[in-house]
Amino acid sequence: MAKDKILLAHGSGGKITHELINNLFVKYFRNPFLEKQTDSAILPGYNEFLAFTTDGFVVDPIFFPGGDIGKLAVAGTVNDLAVSGAVPKYLSCSFIIEEGLLISDLEKIVASMAEEAAKADVPIVTGDTKVVNKSKCDKIFITTSGIGFLPDVHKKISTGPDIHPGDKIIINGSIADHGMAVLAARNDMELQAEILSDCASLNGLIRSVLDAGINIKFMRDATRGGLANVMAELSSGKSYGLHLDENKILVQENVRGICEILGFDPLYVANEGKVVMVTGEKDAEKALEIIKKHQHGRDAAIIGEATTEHPGKAWLTTGIGGKRIIDMLAGEQLPRIC
Repeated sequence: MAKDKILLAHGSGGKITHELINNLFVKYFRNPFLEKQTDSAILPGYNEFLAFTTDGFVVDPIFFPGGDIGKLAVAGTVNDLAVSGAVPKYLSCSFIIEEGLLISDLEKIVASMAEEAAKADVPIVTGDTKVVNKSKCDKIFITTSGIGFLPDVHKKISTGPDIHPGDKIIINGSIADHGMAVLAARNDMELQAEILSDCASLNGLIRSVLDAGINIKFMRDATRGGLANVMAELSSGKSYGLHLDENKILVQENVRGICEILGFDPLYVANEGKVVMVTGEKDAEKALEIIKKHQHGRDAAIIGEATTEHPGKAWLTTGIGGKRIIDMLAGEQLPRIC
């Protein structure tokens, strides 16, 4: 692998992405807030903490079943704030638009952003627009940033320092829908059953659990690198292991089928409407009950737990009873999905 040039794999969210972040960006931008490398930076405020995040969206194609680049940009940033335990309050958006993009397509994207922001109750309050020459970007790139308020009681959620063996792992539904929806749309695949992206803002679902007083010890949205990367990152260097049960992880049949045909592991495929939570053992069933009442949590399940086995590792009991280590994505799996 070339070490002197940027590769597509540098954007996969896996090992090579982390190497780039640590060896370049953190090296030069180093400060106590950045070094935590959480989805949102946790910053001191007046009466409570601030959560601040930013994300770029370069998905190809820009329209896909279940969403588009605009909806994705809003939901992705709202979710980065929400999984930190914050209440998302305000968004900004920046557009880089390729000369020749249809104004009707731009209007669809902007209308989609407005609709998703209204659903999430998080207004877009500022932005910027640039137009570049044809072929200097791919139709449209969007960068969104967000600010939210974080109560002190939830400050630890993004880092999970209080996880112990016996704590339960919950996800709010099926995995790999977004990545496979984008792939199918990109390649004009004719499927008997259309795959829809799970792209959605989850701040309402998350807030319902937090407001119920559930002891959430950790949250992360399973985007690039999928569920596997979340588990591998969380367990790395810890005194506990993280065990998942494959039989409890929902993969829709049409998604599983296309993954098998094309050789993708659903555990590593991106999601854009899935939150992974770790709760105390006594709170897990109550949390699951609350999540299942929400439209984006009807298929939620407890899929694993923290354990004394294999400390510092995430591992999976397969559907046939075998065991395998869940490692971080090593290279490029599915480019341009966010």
